[in-house]
Amino acid sequence: MLKIEDIRSLYKDDTIVLTEHLLTRMRQRQIKWKDILETINAGVIIEQYPTDFPFPSCLINGKNLHIVCSVGEGNLYLITAYRPSSKKWEDGGSERKED
Repeated sequence: MLKIEDIRSLYKDDTIVLTEHLLTRMRQRQIKWKDILETINAGVIIEQYPTDFPFPSCLINGKNLHIVCSVGEGNLYLITAYRPSSKKWEDGGSERKED
């Protein structure tokens, strides 16, 4: 299980890997880098994906922003970012709605 403290400890320029998918989604969704920073620094992990490949990943919830990231080989991989939809999420994006 990933811990937010471990993610924050890797949040340095030389250990962050920005995936092409993240960069594309940031442009499409007009998400700013400062919002990514704020979400990691102040957000909480709300879901864990231990079977993701090649490394386990998690979902971080911040102020109206979700970030999926993983940790592996001493790096922090930022996979995607999006604003949670009120159709799918409750409580400011902290809980999935039941189908």
